[in-house]
Amino acid sequence: MVQVIALFILIWMAGVSQAEAKLVSQTVSYKQGGVELEGYLSYDDSHSAAGARPGVLVVHDWLGLTEKTKKRADALAQLGYIAFAADIYGKGVRPANQDAAAKEAGKYRSGDRKLLRERAKAALKALGETKGVDKNRLAAIGYCFGGGAVLELARTGADVKAVVSFHGNLDTPAPANAKTLKAHVLALHGADDPFVPAEQVNAFETEMRSAKADWSLIKYGNSVHSFTDETAGTDPSQGQAYNPTADKRSWEAMQDFFKETL
Repeated sequence: MVQVIALFILIWMAGVSQAEAKLVSQTVSYKQGGVELEGYLSYDDSHSAAGARPGVLVVHDWLGLTEKTKKRADALAQLGYIAFAADIYGKGVRPANQDAAAKEAGKYRSGDRKLLRERAKAALKALGETKGVDKNRLAAIGYCFGGGAVLELARTGADVKAVVSFHGNLDTPAPANAKTLKAHVLALHGADDPFVPAEQVNAFETEMRSAKADWSLIKYGNSVHSFTDETAGTDPSQGQAYNPTADKRSWEAMQDFFKETL
């Protein structure tokens, strides 16, 4: 009898093990304009038998492709998506501090939005060409700098079903481009964010209305910039701070949005 019970337990444990996620991750090299870029692919191999799955592009904040961006990609993979963390800056370009990050991000934010769009499009293309990805069900999310990047990607008319900006900049030098939008748009914004002031939010709303886009804007009270970033500190008076409640709610909002659009 003891042997029978032991055998049953072993079989049950094997079944549990098979049901558990089998996360696979790897570095992926791709190019844009002759520049080598190095992204991060993550997926759950236990879902491979289910056929082609939606792919989600993840665009980093101004520090570049770091471990925290990779963790977001892994979290998406655990939800059943194939996630690809983009590299906007280029292979080996990883700012060491905020001053360096501001300088690097400024090349794209204030300098060359066209290049920012092209880098985002190159990453989306790499994701779409990944084995197991359903090219007709692509989405993109981004944080801070990356939030602005995925909105710029959508403004190009790229074949992406949905984009989600987490405390990203909402401005654009070419708001009329929004008329080419194909994506459903979700902007998740800290209501007290000093870096994305009311004027910028109002301009974004006007842009979306003029484009007759399918868009949503959620403002989180008592939240400033970087509310999803655990490394941002806890002092809102600094303009950026982690807010665990807003982090949780925004992640859930993204999931509901993807269930509807993908």
